[in-house]
Amino acid sequence: MYQTILLKTPLGDSLTNITEQVRAIVKESKVESGVCHIIVGHTTAAITINSYLDPATGEDIIAEVRRLVPTRTDFRHIFDTPADAAGHIKASLIGNTETVLIEHNDLVLGHSQGLLFFDFDGPRDRKVMVKIIAG
Repeated sequence: MYQTILLKTPLGDSLTNITEQVRAIVKESKVESGVCHIIVGHTTAAITINSYLDPATGEDIIAEVRRLVPTRTDFRHIFDTPADAAGHIKASLIGNTETVLIEHNDLVLGHSQGLLFFDFDGPRDRKVMVKIIAG
């Protein structure tokens, strides 16, 4: 069994801090020790762990991912749009899963670490799946 976090993302590329939503699911599970798997089931979205304390960090990450994979019309796979094709590549580079340890019924993250949801083709309604496994 897993729980789902629902998100509405803004236009274009965006980062959304979902740490507190995931933390609430962990607390609700009452699992004292285990693992938390976070899975993104979209081909133009991703999940990562990084600093959330300085809002400019997210802006820099988004800008650099855009620089690495700009939206352009010469992709071979543009069934939907060039932004969709760029989003597929960005999502593959960042990845669609993260696993975080659980101890004392809480996520084990570094001081400034948070779970950041990337959307590369917003605005969209998005789902993030969270699976808690006691261990």
